[in-house]
Amino acid sequence: MLTTRFTHALGIEHPVVLAPMDFVSGARLAVAVSAAGGLGLIGGGYGDEQWLKDQFAAAAGTRVGCGFITWSLARRPELLDIALEHQPAAVMLSFGDPTPFVDRIRGAGVPLICQVHTLEQARRVLDAGADVVVAQGGEAGGHGGGTRSTFTLVPDVADLIADRSPDTLLLGAGGVVDGRGLAAALALGADGVLVGTRFWATEEAVVSDRAQARALAAGGDDTVRTRVYDIVRQYDWPAEYDGRLLRNPFIDRWHGHESALDAHLAEAAAEFRAGVSAEDYDVAGVIVGEGVGRVGEILPAGEVVRRMTRDAAARLGR
Repeated sequence: MLTTRFTHALGIEHPVVLAPMDFVSGARLAVAVSAAGGLGLIGGGYGDEQWLKDQFAAAAGTRVGCGFITWSLARRPELLDIALEHQPAAVMLSFGDPTPFVDRIRGAGVPLICQVHTLEQARRVLDAGADVVVAQGGEAGGHGGGTRSTFTLVPDVADLIADRSPDTLLLGAGGVVDGRGLAAALALGADGVLVGTRFWATEEAVVSDRAQARALAAGGDDTVRTRVYDIVRQYDWPAEYDGRLLRNPFIDRWHGHESALDAHLAEAAAEFRAGVSAEDYDVAGVIVGEGVGRVGEILPAGEVVRRMTRDAAARLGR
């Protein structure tokens, strides 16, 4: 066992949390992580009400939480009520101001997890009353903001918490795919880790087999941070956020040429939709982080939790 302040506070066995990846982190994956002793978070994403209800229903009987894209939740705040009705283990908010939701979450007795990418964001969520802060470095897959690396951001936020709010817990995120990453995060001052890419590459993830095969053949140098897919999907992300995913010919054509993409948006969007339908990953996106190069096989999520914590404990001499 690898216990920390986080495992004691959340009543779990291992300091490993499933990132609430939009649609990827469904009930099956969240349940598998929680059943293995970690904490599974269902991905509330952009706010599909029926999908969210279905996932909570499928997870009934297992202690799981839920995560939301904060700026999107602000447009459909009733989705938070749906989550809170199911007494989640925690609610995670990312990419936006959590303040409008803090009272409802904490009033329900649910721990609030807030993800940040800069020290200034960390100060703001501490002031807002976050119970847990996730310091996510730019290595992470999917959306993020800022250019900080996990290796420097985590200790900076750890020191900030120690000075301003010592009871607040800290998770490290970005590039954590194995026991080495977990051990490093704990050594840097975190109480646990939030893991995306490694759980994306599991049997329970809602991910195409073709996408996973593409990722297994890739390395960290094959990823890029870009706004191309948000443009073609016409998702209204704030300008400070972009997303990391695997390069492909579609990305290479448009990345750095966003003005031209805007001018040809109808054609590019149609090409993208066709690529998604055909599972053509020369066009469709494979959303993973720099740690993808250390993912060598598709495993059950529970086995990922066990291997990660066992290896980290050995490396830390626990």
